[in-house]
Amino acid sequence: RNLDLAQPQADIFPEFDGELRVAMQQEMQLWFESMVREDQSVLDMLTSDYKFVNERLARFYGIADVYGSNFLRVKLDNPLRHGLLGKASLLTVTSFNNRTSPVVRGNWVLEHMLDMAPPPPPADAFQPELGQADEKTGRALTMKESMIKHRTNPVCANCHRMMEPIGLALETFDGIGHYRTRYVEANAEVDASGTLFDNTPFNDTHEFRRQFMKYSDKFVETVTQKLMIYATSRPLDYYDRPVVRDIVNEAADENYTWSALILGIVESVPFQHRDLSHDHI
Repeated sequence: RNLDLAQPQADIFPEFDGELRVAMQQEMQLWFESMVREDQSVLDMLTSDYKFVNERLARFYGIADVYGSNFLRVKLDNPLRHGLLGKASLLTVTSFNNRTSPVVRGNWVLEHMLDMAPPPPPADAFQPELGQADEKTGRALTMKESMIKHRTNPVCANCHRMMEPIGLALETFDGIGHYRTRYVEANAEVDASGTLFDNTPFNDTHEFRRQFMKYSDKFVETVTQKLMIYATSRPLDYYDRPVVRDIVNEAADENYTWSALILGIVESVPFQHRDLSHDHI
C-alpha cells in the first residue's frame, strides 16, 4: 500500500511512471492471492519462482514475449527475482526517492520478516553523507563505502551491523527495483557481499538468499504473528507467544500451508475468546 506514496525522482528514475506503479501493485496482489488460493507453503513467499506481469512490467523486468495489458503468470529464470525480496514494489517502498537505502531495506526485513526490529535510532543519530568523494582519489564513494564510513560512529555501529548487510545484499536492485551490476555515479561494481548478524559471511546476493533461508522458521513464526494480529484485531501480548509457537509447530507437518496456519489460529484460545467489541472491518 505504501507504493502509492512513493515518488521516485524523474531525473534519476525516468522509467518510473503511473503505469509502472499500478503494474507493480497488481503484481504483488496477484502473486500473494495465488499463494493463498492454491494453499501453498508460507515459505514459498521466500522462494517462489514465478511472477505475474503485463507487457509494461515484463519490459521492466527484462522478460520477453509478454504483450498487452493483461497479466500472465510467468516462470522466472533469474533466481534473484524469486520470492518477496525480488519484487519491485517492495524494493521501491524501501528506498528513498533518489537512491536505495540499505538501512531502510535491512530494517524492513528484520522487522517484518524476522520480528527482529532494532531499537529506534538515538536522537543524535545522523544520515550518512552519500555521493561524497574519496579524500585521496576524488572518486565518488559507492553505497557500501559510504555506509562503512558512517559506521565508524560508535552511536550507530551496533544496529547498523544488523541492518546494513541485509540492505547491501539487495544493492543489486536500484531505487525502483531495477536489476543492476554497477554504480553509474561511482563507476564501480556493486559489492553485495557482507556478514549476517549471526556472523555468517556471504559473497553476493545469491549466497545471502541461501543463508537467509536458515531463518525460514523465524519467518513462518512472524507471518503467523501477523495473521494472529489481523484475526484478533489487537496487538499480541506475552501470553500469545506460546500459542503462536504451538500453531507453527502443528503446521510443520503440512509444510506450513496457509490453511494449516489459518485453521490453527481459528481454533486457538486468543481467537475464540477475542473481545468482539474491538473488532473492526
